[in-house]
Amino acid sequence: MKHYKSWFLLLVIFFILVTFYSTDLKTYFSFSTLKMYYQDLILFVENRFLIALLIFGVTYIVVAATSLPIAAFLTILGGFLFGPFLSLIIIDISATLGATFLFLIVKTTFGEILEKKGVPWVKKMEKGFQKNAFSYLLFLRLIPLFPFWAVTLASALLNTSVRTFVLGTLIGIIPGTFIYSLLGRGLATLLEQDKAPDVSIIFEPSIFLPLCGLAVFSLLPVFFRKRKKNEG
Repeated sequence: MKHYKSWFLLLVIFFILVTFYSTDLKTYFSFSTLKMYYQDLILFVENRFLIALLIFGVTYIVVAATSLPIAAFLTILGGFLFGPFLSLIIIDISATLGATFLFLIVKTTFGEILEKKGVPWVKKMEKGFQKNAFSYLLFLRLIPLFPFWAVTLASALLNTSVRTFVLGTLIGIIPGTFIYSLLGRGLATLLEQDKAPDVSIIFEPSIFLPLCGLAVFSLLPVFFRKRKKNEG
């Protein structure tokens, strides 16, 4: 029964993606649309703070689970509506929950198929990844070059443990999330000037290089383990 539920949920995700790309739904998640309604959103947050926080969190869970390409927009919006620190907490938890949801679905569907077929190259990668899964996952989450959904799918197909995936995701997305949340602080001024936040700021050397440094640092346990093995 669990197997069939996973395939059904995978179908639901596919339906959401088709609906999003084939309708005008994506136009609602843009800075041009936000310009028309951001004052209403501010009032709603002021009057219904907990409800607004809940709606935002649930929306982010859905976005992370379905891999809709509006995560950066929502992160900046979260920083604008709730402040960079509170939004960081909500987004970090919500994104991890959504990613874990997708991870479990893929793991119990395509992951089971690959495991039964015993594909050699997958098995080889699986063994190597599992030995240092947390370090590898942290590395992939820290560097903003790897799509969020792709890392989730790879982790599921390589049979990463749920605990490792949750911890690696929860910790690994903190720096990038905080950077985009900070962009939300000046969003009102930009919208009034008919401008949009520069989402490519994360690739600025002053930001990108430190992220790469953190990512490399996360691989140190792998290097030390290999060195110890070679010396032994």
